[in-house]
Amino acid sequence: MAIKTRAYSVDGKREMTIDEFQRWLKKFDDDEDGRISRDELANAIRVSNGGWFTRRKSKRIIRSVDANGSGFIDDNEIKNLAEFAEKHLN
Repeated sequence: MAIKTRAYSVDGKREMTIDEFQRWLKKFDDDEDGRISRDELANAIRVSNGGWFTRRKSKRIIRSVDANGSGFIDDNEIKNLAEFAEKHLN
């Protein structure tokens, strides 16, 4: 699958593969439930010099990439998040 070798920019400087992106994002799973909530996503973006990123925007992004409608980003939806970030957040 081509996505596994593709690199994603997290902080505008560093590029990473989808697997590296997933490991980085998991660092923000504060409750360790294996899913990323709206607040956890907002925190990840803030830490990556995206201070303008609000909880409202993170909610909208989760709705856009949450394939199963759970309100969270799980392992199966990380690819969706990476693609959304690359397309809409550079």
